[in-house]
Amino acid sequence: MTSSSRHVVRRASEATYAAPTEESATGSTGFSCWRAVDETTPAVHTGFAVCRLEPGGSVPAGVQSFEECVYVLDGTVVLTTPEGDRALGPGDYGLIPIGLPHAWRNDGDEPARWARMLAPQPRSRYAGDAIAVPTLPAGSAAAVDVRDPRNRLFGHIELENMDVGKQSQDLLAASASMRTALLVYSGITVKMMVDSDLGAQHTTMFMVHYDPDGVAGPHDHPFEETYLFLEGRVEAEFDGERYELGPGDVAFAGVGCVHSFRNLGHGPLRWLETQAPQPPSRHSYRFVRDWDYLRSALEGS
Repeated sequence: MTSSSRHVVRRASEATYAAPTEESATGSTGFSCWRAVDETTPAVHTGFAVCRLEPGGSVPAGVQSFEECVYVLDGTVVLTTPEGDRALGPGDYGLIPIGLPHAWRNDGDEPARWARMLAPQPRSRYAGDAIAVPTLPAGSAAAVDVRDPRNRLFGHIELENMDVGKQSQDLLAASASMRTALLVYSGITVKMMVDSDLGAQHTTMFMVHYDPDGVAGPHDHPFEETYLFLEGRVEAEFDGERYELGPGDVAFAGVGCVHSFRNLGHGPLRWLETQAPQPPSRHSYRFVRDWDYLRSALEGS
């Protein structure tokens, strides 16, 4: 990353997990985070990390002045809120709204890891914008039930949920609604996870799937994006610099960073993506090719 660039690339092989520094996490045991995007980077809206909680570990109750959305990568972690305890496993995701008291614990025998998106970006000069609160009572943890209409904050996604050919009612993970909808274009499939429909106001989180011929040409956005690559290999270009990225790598593109992606393999390419602030209703993409076309058309008239 150069001083003039608006992007960040973090390699999984260089990931460094560190103990939390925010006030609300004082007293944590077995908890650490790889902070891939924070206030030390060009990001101003985004705080993105991969978190790890060891067996028997815990994070005490706290509240935050930012939204937090999470996606569990492996293991099982229990999230406690005033509404009860929720056991989150691989493929589960959820939203922690601003001001909601919550705590974490790992009751299992294996470490738990999850991706964490925070927006607005926490500030170290304000103790991480998080405050410790009295202990929440712990109880038995229920699994995420996406069919339960009382479920307001959580969801679940499987690989088959990204398969265009497996969207019939009997194969869906939830009752038919816009929560199950797929956006499909140019060899690319997108499924929303955390967004305004789930109650988020500042951020979105979704899954992206590229077929072997999937390509997204150079473009930028009026918001920040972060990508956690999960499967396959990608050729990504940010600010004119090319990278080959794979599972566990993280990249960030700020406002005005022209970026593009191309699937390098013969199989699927998949990543978890976040955005902050939430995209506008129109003109959330600015493709270079469209404006080049207009320029050429005007020059030829």
